[in-house]
Order: sequence, then structure tokens, then C-alpha cells
Amino acid sequence: MVSVARLAGRVVAGAGVLALSPMLGLAGLAGTAMVGARPVVFAVAGLAVFASVFFLGLLLCVPRPRAVWGRWVRAVALLAVEALVVWQAAAATLGPPPSPVAPAKVAGQREWRLPTGSRLAYVRTAPKRVTRAEPVVFLHGGPGVGDLERDAAFYGRLASVGFEVYVYDQLGAGRSALLDDPRGYGLDRDVADLEAVRRLIGAERLNLVARDHGAQLAAAYLVRHPGRVARAALYSPDGLTPSRPATSALLTPGALPGPRTLAVATLLQVDPVAAHAFAGDPGLSAHLARVRGAAAAPCPSPAEEDAAGGYVALAGRPAPASLRTDLGAVNVPVLIVKGACDTESWSAAAAYRQALPDARLAYLGEAAGRDRNTAHLRLLKAFLIDRPLTAYEGDAPPPGYKGPA
Repeated sequence: MVSVARLAGRVVAGAGVLALSPMLGLAGLAGTAMVGARPVVFAVAGLAVFASVFFLGLLLCVPRPRAVWGRWVRAVALLAVEALVVWQAAAATLGPPPSPVAPAKVAGQREWRLPTGSRLAYVRTAPKRVTRAEPVVFLHGGPGVGDLERDAAFYGRLASVGFEVYVYDQLGAGRSALLDDPRGYGLDRDVADLEAVRRLIGAERLNLVARDHGAQLAAAYLVRHPGRVARAALYSPDGLTPSRPATSALLTPGALPGPRTLAVATLLQVDPVAAHAFAGDPGLSAHLARVRGAAAAPCPSPAEEDAAGGYVALAGRPAPASLRTDLGAVNVPVLIVKGACDTESWSAAAAYRQALPDARLAYLGEAAGRDRNTAHLRLLKAFLIDRPLTAYEGDAPPPGYKGPA
């Protein structure tokens, strides 16, 4: 009975060590990265720690036979298992995923070279005769998820009521430039880019139209440049919270993360520059495209076609804790739009309505799909040219609302 209990104890201890081996390997990878080692060095260091601890777990799980030939069999078997597991882990960790194809230019695409150093791809749509002094600028969401071609085609239809319309990919997204140092991304840079755009196009004020996380950029711009915004329309807004997890976008819903995903997620927490050097934008973009395709949504919606720019999506755009309070001093007409089925929460839209003194919420119900639809376009036109609108006055979601609360 003693030998059986001792054997069971060894197996339990060995299983515990095996379970710890990935975490200790990631700790070794992170620790080596933090001292400034190159990607190959910290990746190999992490794998070496994993391999050592994993082999110790195997030794504990399989007791040492008394017979000499049994010991040889045990040694060969354990080494074979060790080699197979480490080889698979190394291939999954070091082998980059397929790189996405760079998005092709869209009709009418041009480039802004801004004083901030950013190079942004954009499309301008204008009527035969401009009759509205303040142009419309569209801010995509994500962060880092643009769809320049379809957004320009849809929002460009606002030119029919006399507006110049500008749709652009924010820095690090879509067809705009990427940064070698990912620490350059952030809300401050995006706000500075938007102000540089305003000056470049020669507009005294802008009409801002934003989607999901683009509303955060619109809100920050409103706080810093309230006199430069005529009106703002926010579709399914999110982003008033102080921060947004950087690693959540790496995880495929309903699936265990692979070794490379775990390595990148760990590096993002300890050293974003090391994460960028290890994975690169193309690899992260390819992985994020797969994750977005697997993500469950409250209702079907079209996929974004040119969501390139992996790191900026992971870095997020942490908002200052004072943003919600600062919006209380902004006296600009704001329209918040919700549909029966979108990806952002009702409470996020309610937070914008409560924070902004001159904000109204319009509910489109089932008429609103993603946001590119006739009902939304009609509502935008009415708001931008100051026609009467029917506002939703309730605090709770209306019956039939299917999105997150």
C-alpha cells in the first residue's frame, strides 16, 4: 500500500510540474525579454525553461524501473516524448503565421503627410458645389480596424447634401503607415493627427462621424478642441472607460490559445516593444483577422475587409480617467445612435449621453444593421443639416434590443 501511495504521489507531483511548465516557460521568456535580449534569444530561453521543467515532470510521472533494460526503455521513451513536445512547441512559437496580403489601393485613395509624422491614407468625396462650410470626417473603430473602401463609398453619400466627406485610416491601421516603435500609438497621437488633418484641409470646424471605438477619439478631440467641432454623430459608441485590455483581442473565442499567442500576450504585458519585434505587424494582423472571423456577434455583420495593422489594435487607446468628466464642459450637438443589434453595450451609449450636455440618443431598432444602411444615412443627413429628430428618452434598452446591456 505504501508503494502504491508513493507512486500516486509521484504521479500527482509530476502532473503538477507538467502543468507548471508552460507558465514557467513564459516567465523565462518574459524575464529574458525585460533585460533587452533579442527575440531569438528570449524565445529560445523560454523554450529552454519549458523543456527543462517539462522533462522533470515526465521523470516524476514515470518511476525508475529496477531492471537495467527497463531504465533504458524509460529513458528512450521519455526523451522521445520530450523531443516531440518541445519540437511542436518550438514550431508553434517560432514559426510565424501566414502574412496577410497588403490591401490594394481603393478608388480615389490619397495620402496625407502630417506635421505629426503620420502618413494617413484617405478618400475625399465632394459634391459638384460645396454648400456646407464644415466637412464631414469619419472615424473608424477597432481600434485599428478600418474599411476604407466601403466606408468611403457609404459615408461619401453625405456629399449629396453639400458636404465634403473625408474617410481615412488612422495611424497603424488599414492602408496608413505603421510605426517601428509601437509606443508611438495612442489616443494623444490620434487626436494630434485629427487636428493636423483639420488644419491641412483648411476647415474652421469639422463634423465628426464615428463608429464604436472611433467615438473615443471623437470624445477626446471634443475635449481638447471643442471650438473645432460643429456636430458629432457616434454610432454604437464605446471607449469612455480609462483603459482597455491589450491582450483580449488575441484570444480566439472558444479555443485554447496556442504557444505563439501566449508568448505574444505575455510580451505585451511586460515589454510591448519586444512583442512587436517578436511578432511584427504582418503576423499580428493575420492572427487578428482569424480571431475576428471566429468571434461571435449578437447579429451577423459584414467583416471588415482591410483591417490591417495588428499592433495598434492590441495596444488599444487607453482613455484618461477624466474624459467622462471633461465632456461635461463640451457644448456641441452630439447624436448617439444605437440599433437593435450591435457589438457595443447599451450602458456605453448611456454614458456618453449622460456625460455630454447636448447629446441625444436615437434608436433605429432592426433598421440598423452594422451601420451602413439607408436608415442610418437618412438619420445622419437630418442631424448634420439640423432637421428635427425623434430621440429615444428611456434609460433602459427598448424591447427587441439584442446587443449587450
